[in-house]
Amino acid sequence: MKKDGYAESTIKTTGKRLRMMKRHRVNLNDPDAVKEYIAAKESSNGYKEVLCDVYDRYVKYNGLMWRRPRYVRDDRPPYVPTEEEISILIANAGKKYALALSILRDTGMRPIELHRSTLAWYDLTRGSVNVETAKGGRGRTLELKPRTLAMLKEHVGKYKVGLKDRIFAKVKTMRREFHNIKYRTVEKLQRPELLKISLYSFRHFFGTMLYHRTKDILYVQRKMGHRNLKNTLIYTHLVNFRSDEYTVRVAETIQEACKLVEAGSNPVPRTIALKHI
Repeated sequence: MKKDGYAESTIKTTGKRLRMMKRHRVNLNDPDAVKEYIAAKESSNGYKEVLCDVYDRYVKYNGLMWRRPRYVRDDRPPYVPTEEEISILIANAGKKYALALSILRDTGMRPIELHRSTLAWYDLTRGSVNVETAKGGRGRTLELKPRTLAMLKEHVGKYKVGLKDRIFAKVKTMRREFHNIKYRTVEKLQRPELLKISLYSFRHFFGTMLYHRTKDILYVQRKMGHRNLKNTLIYTHLVNFRSDEYTVRVAETIQEACKLVEAGSNPVPRTIALKHI
């Protein structure tokens, strides 16, 4: 898989899922047995689809054939935290994770992109970060807030971070520490709703708020690093931010999104919009 250009995270996930099936006494060389195991598994259709992706790779590299079952992911909108909830979690994190969460809030980077980021990505003079994308998306340049930039400079100076050094831990480690931050904060403030927030929720917050401010779906697409506009449309759904300040318009199709672009503060001609789609 490495020779074929698969990311290290994909290779690890593939191995992990295949070993899990073997522990459940599934004969990986019997496609029907694998299909039965996946069908009987008590999990979401999304997870079953992931298992099918994993087995697709096994079939490919072992010269087998199978008729892949079809699982449709549940259409469920993501949870989008409020700015207050995000601020509370950042305030209750230690310095290192307050910095990590602040960067996720400011840029909407994926957690895996944050882990991969080295000091060379960051322009400490301009306060920006050039993101080398994950998940086959597009690279993009994003801005850091002054407070976040100051925290980053302090961190770099304190730990003497080199240009090629990664600044943050692996995603698994970050998720574990974020889990601890959430539970400590919930216990301290009695705010159980904070448990619904994940590291990826910061990306959902960024995308939703960026669309709210600009009403420009193509601009949001670029800043999110999406190649497919359909992936960006999720951030145009109506979210209750407990304040009129955070009401966004709704676009449920690409055609509706184009109309919103045309009606926005920075209209884009229809021919250009359709070209991007």
